[in-house]
Amino acid sequence: MRKVAGGLMVAKPAFWLGWIALLQGCMVRALPYDYSASIECLPEPLEPQYGGGILWNADFSAGLRGWSTFGYGSVAESKSAAGNGFAVALNRTRPYQSVSQKVHLLRDTHYTLSAWLQVGDGSADVRAVVKTVGDFVHVGGVVAKAGCWSMLKGGLTAASSGPAELYFESNATVDLWVDSVSLNPFTKDEWAAHRAESVAAARKKTVRLQATDSAGNPLAGAAVSLDAVRTNFPLGAAMSRHILTNSAYQTWFASRFAVATFENEMKWYSTEPAPGREDYTVPDAMMAFAKSNGIAVRGHNVFWDQPSQQPAWVQSLPYPQLLAAASRRIRSVMSRYAGQVIGWDVVNENLHFNFYEGRFGWDASTAFYAAARLLDAGSALMFMNEFNTLEQPGDMAALPNRYLQRLRQIIAAYPENGAGMAIGLEGHFTNPNIPYMRAALDTLAQAGIPIWLTEVDVAAGPAQAQHLEEVLREAYAHPAVQGIVLWSAWRPEGCYVMCLTDNNFKNLPQGDVVDKLIAEWRSTPRAGATDAQGFFEAELVHGEYKVSVSHPALNNSVSRSVKVELGSGSEHYFIDVQV
Repeated sequence: MRKVAGGLMVAKPAFWLGWIALLQGCMVRALPYDYSASIECLPEPLEPQYGGGILWNADFSAGLRGWSTFGYGSVAESKSAAGNGFAVALNRTRPYQSVSQKVHLLRDTHYTLSAWLQVGDGSADVRAVVKTVGDFVHVGGVVAKAGCWSMLKGGLTAASSGPAELYFESNATVDLWVDSVSLNPFTKDEWAAHRAESVAAARKKTVRLQATDSAGNPLAGAAVSLDAVRTNFPLGAAMSRHILTNSAYQTWFASRFAVATFENEMKWYSTEPAPGREDYTVPDAMMAFAKSNGIAVRGHNVFWDQPSQQPAWVQSLPYPQLLAAASRRIRSVMSRYAGQVIGWDVVNENLHFNFYEGRFGWDASTAFYAAARLLDAGSALMFMNEFNTLEQPGDMAALPNRYLQRLRQIIAAYPENGAGMAIGLEGHFTNPNIPYMRAALDTLAQAGIPIWLTEVDVAAGPAQAQHLEEVLREAYAHPAVQGIVLWSAWRPEGCYVMCLTDNNFKNLPQGDVVDKLIAEWRSTPRAGATDAQGFFEAELVHGEYKVSVSHPALNNSVSRSVKVELGSGSEHYFIDVQV
């Protein structure tokens, strides 16, 4: 027991925290997930999501009640001209000095976090951190600015039950303003239910078929079967040159994947190992294999901003020769495969690296994207491909907010770049933070352009297959994601990080996960009979189907192709069955 004002006694905090956590577990089960996010810097923050979740006084309407000072700093209450109350961490001399609140986390529970942040001067990288017993967990970040409020959205999965403390830190010791904070728990069953609801809305549709005779009269009792020809959601994998000489690899790959990315074979160091000595023999053959098997190809990559990944002869070129070599490179590879690929990783990893910006100036990427669209003016998407935007909430270089800033910069300097731009998220996971992954996708989705996971793998370990399934399910369920490519190209000496099979193309546990999801994401054949009004109804995954209808009065069946696509309401098809 401890004393409070007036000499009254209250129970130990541990009891109250445990009791509150128990109540929270009962109270939030019916809550839907809030996919909203903001990428605009607003004059006033929005209300806290979920009413603040488990946090007290989330909007600071009761001053600083429930909040504490973290890191021996100074915290004060302030109000905007509109009367909105918020907290300010003042006179900061350490990055971690801020406002904080103590909470009680429950093991294996997903927590989604949101907060609105502003700084007193300039801009700063602000990160949300949850301090637990023995650990500091990074749960999200944002670039906060002076004069307006920016939304941070993130999350974590609690590794154990116990006390924790949420606080904020920044890379600059300016005053830090905090408002509308939320930390909301979801059980894993609730989280999976959110996914199922999203899949039903984003990937499936109810189709209603009506069989009629030549006079337009409904046919009751007609036998209907639906067989999937293809699904709309593209699932692919990286492919290595070894597929050209290994028939088992060819059969295994072509029977599963709709999309391929050449692991290294289209990269500059592969196609021009010496100046002027271009050799496209291998990628040409891989392209021919893909075409012959109906597999779409992503162009990977035109340029890579990492200095160590340049062709050896490129790294030390003087400016004029580098400019000529880069111009030759983009013309060569893109002219060769224009119209043959569904997308290009035009500049790879230009958040973490800046080889070309360092040599050509800050607008090098802008110029490359402009040239790319001229060289392939078709429907190919132009990706900005980056790592850690989904994987690591602690990597401030790759925050969703920073990714979108870079994207805007590329488009603003040359507006024509906006046509066909797409978000490429590599997805090299170690121990996936699934709530953060969903939150990052929520934020990136606000750009309104296609999002693909382009190089998905999970580090080796006893939970590798389980983690892979979690990542793939989360990506597939998110309505903004339009494709997934696994980074699992087979090589006899071993894969980059993650293999799906052994060297005899027998599935490893990761391969079993992929096969299970492929089967789940494809509609199984449906069959039944029309009702008294000639109707047959089915929920189908978006894609193309062969519909066959027969009737006792017919000597044969009638077949037609039906496309099921995203859109409001159910699809209604009439099938004229001649009697």
